[in-house]
Formats: sequence, structure tokens, C-alpha cells
Amino acid sequence: MTLKTTLSAAALSLLAGGAMAADDVTLQLKWVTQAQFAGYYVALEKGFYGEEDLNVTIKPGGPDIAPTQVLAGGGADVTVEWMPAALAAREKGLPMVNIAQPFKSSGMMLTCRKDAGVASTDDFAGKTLGVWFFGNEFPFLSWMGKLGIATDGSKGGVEVLKQGFNVDPILNGQAACISTMTYNEYWQVIDGGLGAEDLVTFKYEDQGVATLEDGLYVLEENLSDPAFEDRMVRFVRASMKGWKYAEANPEEAALIVLDFDETGAQTENHQTRMMGEIAKLTAGSNGALDPSDYERTVASLLSGGSDPVISKEPEGAWTHAVTDKALQ
Repeated sequence: MTLKTTLSAAALSLLAGGAMAADDVTLQLKWVTQAQFAGYYVALEKGFYGEEDLNVTIKPGGPDIAPTQVLAGGGADVTVEWMPAALAAREKGLPMVNIAQPFKSSGMMLTCRKDAGVASTDDFAGKTLGVWFFGNEFPFLSWMGKLGIATDGSKGGVEVLKQGFNVDPILNGQAACISTMTYNEYWQVIDGGLGAEDLVTFKYEDQGVATLEDGLYVLEENLSDPAFEDRMVRFVRASMKGWKYAEANPEEAALIVLDFDETGAQTENHQTRMMGEIAKLTAGSNGALDPSDYERTVASLLSGGSDPVISKEPEGAWTHAVTDKALQ
């Protein structure tokens, strides 16, 4: 473990002459340490959490880590999750609540090879499409439901390939299309040898099925505790300060992320490029969830044909209680 990783926000607060004791907060990320989460690492590195008397521990995610399960098991106070997964979990009995929405736009795409015969959504039928699971499949299923395309491999439908967290299926021709994010896997495809002229991309937002990504979620029962709510108010305020700093200083933010990457798997070029794309997704958000964005997400999830992601309109799935105080 690096020295920087062990340098807590509490220590930074003490160095700055702040409070003698700080409140602990554990954040579970949706994926590994990368610029997708730069705002939180910037807030930690710059002492923004310390200024709020918080000792924040950031737990990276990975292919075997489900943020919803970590939250349910008490392994984190707050988690980064996509709204489809959070609402699906809520309907199944895990009362997750969105307390802030740093990401305003969706970065999800389906990236296809032109030489596989894909030029429009009309060409999906009969093709193999790579799809992420573990909660990430919900936007795709809603989209296919809206298009009236079966996902069981039947005639006229598509064959769904359970995609790992890599881009190999499109590079080796195993799939005509794969799931990608504007800030990550798309560029891995480019780096893998396919040019932009070889590809056609379908952004979920352009298809009218974009759902909210990378919101902050807690368990509903915890919000009834005034002390917990106060910690979340301070956490969100410091986190959004980190996000806006990252937007304004993408190169520095990328380097900060690299400092916290204990795996050494990330490169400066990739993280700088990723941060530039991430800044486009957080732009326009002050941290408060836009109700119209929430309603759009719910409508998309309810429109999944005979097997929608959620079966009814959620109740109590988000609150402005935290951001109303954090953004004062």
C-alpha cells in the first residue's frame, strides 16, 4: 500500500489545524481505480474531505465486486452505482436511495464493426452482441425491448454474449458489437487496431434509452439518523468540490488518480484521455438529481417489453434532502 493511499482525509485535516477527530465514511466504487472516479480521489488528495472533518476510505471495485451487495452487507456507507441496478435492487427489497447525481450524461454505447454488416439498429437481428452483466445489462435490455428485438437468440432476435470487462470479442470477430463507454472501452478498441472509420457507434442517449450512471446511493434506513445524514451532506459537498476541480484540471486529476492506483495497470495517456471524456459527463451537474432525468430513466426501464427491468414506478428511490443542505 502506498503512502498516499494511507494518508487519510483526517490526517490532512489535522495538518490543516482542523478538528482533532473526524467522522469515518467508506465509499465503495463501481469499478477499479480510474478517472471515472476522479472527483473522489481529488477530494481526498486536495484535503476537501478533511476540511469537512471526514476520514474517507475509498474502496475500489472490480469484476467480482457488486456495489449493491457491499452496501447491503454494511461494507460501505455510500456507493457509486448506476440507477438501473439500484432501482432493480430496490424493487427486489434492498432500499437503496440516490442522494446525489454527479454524472449528468450517459457514456454508454454499443460499438459495432462495419464489416460485420451493422450500419443501423435494423441490422442487429441475427447478430451477436456483447453485453455486460452484473446489473449493467439493464439499459441494454430496455433498449432491445423498445426496439422489439428478442434477446434469447431466437429467429429475428440477437444472440447475447456475456461480455467480460475487455474488448476482445470485437477485435477477434466473436461479436459484431460490444458494450463500451465513451471514456474507456471505445478507446481500447481503437488502441486494439480498429480505426474510427471501421466502427459505428450507438450512444444510448441518442437512442432515447439513456439511464443515469454513477450516482451516490445509501440505504434508506440510514437516512433517518441525523448524524448519518450530516456525514453525507459533508461528503457530497466535498465530493462535488472534487468533481468540479477535476473538470477544470483534467490533467492534474488524471495524475492524482494514477497516484492512488496500486495495481499499476493504468497509464497516464489513458487516464488523461478518460478524464477528458468524464468531464463531459459530469458537466452541468451540481450534484443534485434532476427529477426529469430520473423520470426518463424510470420510463426507459419500464419500457422493456414483456420483461421490463422494473415492474412498477419506484417510490422513495431518491431524495434532495442531502444536496439541499450540501449546496447551500
